[in-house]
Amino acid sequence: MHKLYTFLFLVFSFSLFAQPRLAQSEKYIGLNFGVTESMVGFNPSVKQGFLMGYNGGFVYRYVGNKYVGVQAELNFSQRGWTEKSGLYTRQLNYVELPFLSHFYVGNKNRVFLNIGPKISYLLSEKVLKDGTTGTDTQHVTLIQNPFDYGLCGGLGFLFNIKGNIFQLDTRVNFGLSDIFSNDKRDFFATSNNMDASVNLAWMLKVK
Repeated sequence: MHKLYTFLFLVFSFSLFAQPRLAQSEKYIGLNFGVTESMVGFNPSVKQGFLMGYNGGFVYRYVGNKYVGVQAELNFSQRGWTEKSGLYTRQLNYVELPFLSHFYVGNKNRVFLNIGPKISYLLSEKVLKDGTTGTDTQHVTLIQNPFDYGLCGGLGFLFNIKGNIFQLDTRVNFGLSDIFSNDKRDFFATSNNMDASVNLAWMLKVK
């Protein structure tokens, strides 16, 4: 499955070179802020609901080809999990760097697709709720792999209002690494981050 995601990303990325170049490239900088709904893909499974958090940061976009550009971000992102029992919730705070291919249609106002890899690093973790007996592995073990990487992608709408760019986009993030050790002697075979987000961004075109 991981190989399939990587292949799809490469197909999108290679299409960057198949588009005609713009007469004048476009550069944008801005800020984005939104909410996340996250969980962890535990195997063996742990019954979970979605944990709400926040994310936001800086955006840089370069469009040099018609219909295609690239986008980089520097974000703070809250992830984690909350269990269906209602007894346990842990929040994970990351700094993340997405590197995205940006595909769009339209001129002044646009519909776009962003897709690509991202890398993250755990800044801190916090148990928000613990009413358990403290015996399950995911309750008593601190995060063992602070470095996280994965793929993300989503759709959005961009509006140009008097030179100010406002955009709303949704994004799905799928971790390809695990937060806990996954050696044969470990309890969890997988424990990857998964989350979805909705973000609002304000950007300015740089001349």
